[in-house]
Amino acid sequence: MNKTIRKIHLWLGLTCGLIASFSGLTGSLYVWQPEISSFLNPDLLQVEDFGDLDEGTIMETTASLLAIHGDSINSIFLPYREQQTISIKFDNGETSYHHPVTRAFLGGKSASILFFENLLVLHRTLGIPTYGKYIVGTSAILFFLFLLTSGIYIWTTSYRNNLKEGFTIKLNGKKKKINFDLHKAFGAYFMVPLLIMAFSGSYFTYNSYYKSGLSLFDSKRDSTGMDIQRPFMPGNSLRLEDHLLSGNEAYALRAIHFPKNTVAPYRFRYIKERFITSGLRRTKEVELDAKGHVTVVSDYRTDPNSNRMATQFYPIHIGEMAGTIGRILVFVSGLVPLLMFLTGLNIYRNKKRRKTKKGK
Repeated sequence: MNKTIRKIHLWLGLTCGLIASFSGLTGSLYVWQPEISSFLNPDLLQVEDFGDLDEGTIMETTASLLAIHGDSINSIFLPYREQQTISIKFDNGETSYHHPVTRAFLGGKSASILFFENLLVLHRTLGIPTYGKYIVGTSAILFFLFLLTSGIYIWTTSYRNNLKEGFTIKLNGKKKKINFDLHKAFGAYFMVPLLIMAFSGSYFTYNSYYKSGLSLFDSKRDSTGMDIQRPFMPGNSLRLEDHLLSGNEAYALRAIHFPKNTVAPYRFRYIKERFITSGLRRTKEVELDAKGHVTVVSDYRTDPNSNRMATQFYPIHIGEMAGTIGRILVFVSGLVPLLMFLTGLNIYRNKKRRKTKKGK
């Protein structure tokens, strides 16, 4: 049994461990994307005295931009996280940034913004179309279910009678001993954060299965209020601008996704806070159809527990749930799989060399 578990740990470490190393490294870099993007793109993303702007002004500017650019818009993104300006993604793929008060054109996407967008794609898909996300998601599940748990088993059986030794790194020893100590100690120190990151990371590939499992936590309370439609405003044309100016008492509008055809609805995504904050993530999603009817698709205040819990996977995965301390922990933890892979590879090579020498 012990030998089998060690073999599982070895071969998963050499395969899933490599993918986890890449995902961890790219994820660590992405943790500080808001701060780095803001620093490198102050003219595109930052606005002086942004904190003094009221929601009404932002909505009026958004409505004005919609009226100007009309049917050429694919999506529009309002101030959120590091972005204090309004950006418009057009059907031709181009993006423009605008001042939230004056509507002034500020420029298009910079190289650093594109870099982080591509970094996120690599983190989630390895840059492989269609199947990449399944490789990453499945690797995260195997990393969570077998690689980390087998590591826990090996560490526990080896050091249960001497826990201090299991956490100790003796830097004055031989290189092989230091390498081994780094592997077993960092594995123990970061076991819980890595378990959480792997479990939450696979959600983005297999979210439907996660939600099915989370439905066990749903109560039998009535949630039919989410499905109620209300007429928007009378008239023959779509009152998109009026919907914006009507305001929302509990949420800030984050994004509008335009319909891809004449029968598809507009999709409005709302967030409780425009800035990065610790704690729970509260969201709302609304659809507006061509006849001017509004449907509340989801609302944190009325959603079943499964939806509320699913909404938290992103802030948990990236560490924002626990504020700055959580983000620092995720940043450091994301580098650990690479360390574990390299030290584990050295342990494997050293064992192979010993076996080769004994065989001679």
